[in-house]
Amino acid sequence: MKKKQLIDVIFASEKRKYVLLMLKDGPQEMKKLLEELDTNRPALLPQIRILEDHSLVYQSGDSYGLTTIGKIVVDEMKPFLDTIEALNKHSNYLSSHNTESIPDYLFERISEIRTCKIIEPSLVNTYEINKDFFEKAKTSKSLRFVFTFLHPTFPEILANYLLMDIDISIILTQDLYDKIKNELSDQFKKALNCDRTKFYVYRKDIKISSLSLSDECFVLRLLFANNEFSSKQIYCCHPEAYKWSRDLFDHFMSDAVRITGL
Repeated sequence: MKKKQLIDVIFASEKRKYVLLMLKDGPQEMKKLLEELDTNRPALLPQIRILEDHSLVYQSGDSYGLTTIGKIVVDEMKPFLDTIEALNKHSNYLSSHNTESIPDYLFERISEIRTCKIIEPSLVNTYEINKDFFEKAKTSKSLRFVFTFLHPTFPEILANYLLMDIDISIILTQDLYDKIKNELSDQFKKALNCDRTKFYVYRKDIKISSLSLSDECFVLRLLFANNEFSSKQIYCCHPEAYKWSRDLFDHFMSDAVRITGL
């Protein structure tokens, strides 16, 4: 019998694919495999036999595990599947929005935001803040923001956070910094004089609306591809996705300059 191409063995059957993924962390009994895949032995055994025939899986009693070749395959397979999952979920959003400010190395890690939600507020809430994020942020020890515009309610929100002894870092574009100096100078001076608040100015062009991070969650608002405002936002509280957002913030911070006075 002619052997299948390895790519077909792995991806042409959902059962085979998920058996390989389930064995990634160690051998599993047949009973466990059947329960997780919600199938029966006659349906699963032929698929496992194909994996065995291609030296991906071995049998020990009523348990199955990955061979050395199987481990190599699964180690490469998982990141690829995670990337496909992220693109399947978010390709419409990413393709319709401006992603120029996301560096290439973070695009290469796009799989890390596969668990994120795309939030689209209702028409009446188009310009509202993400209330869920800002409510959860009250329990954070630190907050980080990148702003290209300032929501009218943010000065009040900032004042409340300062009363909670939260460390806050805010990166502003040059245009926004100039606007705040001229229109909110008293409030800005007060915030600048607070030990827990650090302001920075980013003089390069930023093609996002905003990035907000608490200790565990983040909200990213991109502009539409034509650079117009978009109410849609990426929202997530998953550790892997949070690391991605923190690295995006650090990317902006690396070229930002601390503001020490007006």
